[in-house]
Amino acid sequence: MSVARPWSLSRRLVLGIVALLTLISIVIGAVSVLTLRQTLLQRLDTQLAAAMARSQTFLPQLGIGPSDEPPGIGSGQSAGTLGLIVRNGRIIAPRYLDEHAVSKTLTARQQRVLLSTDSSAPVTIQLGGELGSYRVVSATTTLGFELIVGLPMKDVNATTGQLLLIISLVTAVGILLAVVVATFVVRVARRPLSGVVATATRVSELELDKGEVALAERVPLADSSNSTEVGQVGAALNRMLEHVADALRARQASESKIRQFVADASHELRTPLASIRGYSELTRRSGHELPPDITKSLARIESESVRMTALVEELLLLARLDEGTELRVEAADVGQIAADAVEDARASSPDHSWVFARGPVSGLHAGVGATVTGDPARLHQAIANLLANARVHTPSGTTVTTTVDVDDRDVVVSIADDGPGIPEDLVPNLFERFVRGDGSRSRNAGSTGLGLSIVKAIADAHGGTVAVTSSPGQTRFTLRVPRSG
Repeated sequence: MSVARPWSLSRRLVLGIVALLTLISIVIGAVSVLTLRQTLLQRLDTQLAAAMARSQTFLPQLGIGPSDEPPGIGSGQSAGTLGLIVRNGRIIAPRYLDEHAVSKTLTARQQRVLLSTDSSAPVTIQLGGELGSYRVVSATTTLGFELIVGLPMKDVNATTGQLLLIISLVTAVGILLAVVVATFVVRVARRPLSGVVATATRVSELELDKGEVALAERVPLADSSNSTEVGQVGAALNRMLEHVADALRARQASESKIRQFVADASHELRTPLASIRGYSELTRRSGHELPPDITKSLARIESESVRMTALVEELLLLARLDEGTELRVEAADVGQIAADAVEDARASSPDHSWVFARGPVSGLHAGVGATVTGDPARLHQAIANLLANARVHTPSGTTVTTTVDVDDRDVVVSIADDGPGIPEDLVPNLFERFVRGDGSRSRNAGSTGLGLSIVKAIADAHGGTVAVTSSPGQTRFTLRVPRSG
């Protein structure tokens, strides 16, 4: 079911202006036509009264019994005038003069309509035929006869109809002109609002969630004057953008400080960690007979120093990737890199089934098609981290399939497994730092929670992307890196 799109502000304003003008034109036209018609009817009623008076002057000439001629025919009445005598419910000499002054006889229906009219005040009746509408009045004479006099309303109807036609045409032309003028006026009036919308649109397209952002977009001064409503909106938007820019600068400064702290701390921790590991290993291998608990403690110190060193190295790598100073740019064959990473994973975890497959693209092999411009060591690390993630979070016997393919733009590395899948609520945050698939802080698997965030940082640094889809029995990570050239 389609949903009707709401009308724009310009269209609603133009429609409102045109509707108001149309309503005013209809009211003015109706009042004008009704006023003119009433004036013409009053004039016709005056003529009707005169015609009644003239008709009554001819009645004494009829004697005791009316003649065969209606009153006034040939004796001063105008063409189209009805002057009829009624006696005993019957019209005597039911004839009239048409517009050419030719005597014609009323039809039976027209006579019935006239006989049903008994009003001392002028009324409008419809006789039909060539007579049409008539304004008639009746009176009882001193001789005891009923006299009916009528005048045609043809001129009244023609005049009011002509006026109605003229008003309708003028109104139609006026509405068309109003549409054009209103559209132009509204467009000019909306021009400042368009500037505000354009500024807001450009701001909405900026990536404000990461990195250093210079929010220089502002509504032009001409569109941000407090003298108009739209200008007040523009000024308010400018103030809001100033606050947002201040917040972004504060965020960037905070991130820079944290990044610098992590880099400095990681760098400084490498030396004491190496010393701890070296001294513990030296003590353990000194050849002296040590108690079992001391030997176990030294082994734990050594293993923990190794784990801590790995964490520090990963934090330092992330800090350098954030600064964009870690990549070494050269031609890299992703197919060969992925094949080497799968071989390393097969050697380190024989309990899993590791499968490497070329994509379906014809002619895709080492050095052809899957070459990118980037850092081979970091790309190897990204693929190795994805394979390690599959190894750590799937049970023994799981099949992990790595596929390298190319499309028109990217080299695509896909790593899929048939393990239990990733919880749905964890997927949106999976590439954030220190996020673990099991939601725990267990150290048994050796995971630091930084592996996938390093993959994302490496992908971003190469201008690529990494994504994941997961369901029970099917989890797939897809790493895309732009092809060379």
